[in-house]
Amino acid sequence: MTDEAMVAEDGSDGATHIQVKVRSVDGHEVNFRIRRTTRMEKVMTVYCARIGHPVADVRFLYDGERISWDSTPEDLGMQDDDLIDVMVQQVGA
Repeated sequence: MTDEAMVAEDGSDGATHIQVKVRSVDGHEVNFRIRRTTRMEKVMTVYCARIGHPVADVRFLYDGERISWDSTPEDLGMQDDDLIDVMVQQVGA
């Protein structure tokens, strides 16, 4: 299942924007077109709203490293079509 979400849209060229995929282990995927300077908090919040989980229960990983709220794609060295992995925290006995 694939959804598209536009976090930033202003009609400018692709030099300031990148396309990233956010995918959970169950295969739910959302594509984002974001500015290289957009805080990842925005992407995380929108994705969690789409899947119906609280942000506190979800972990976002890029190249195996956890993504912090205040980092940007530029900080992380992200390129077009990069993948962000999502892990939903399991609670229970």
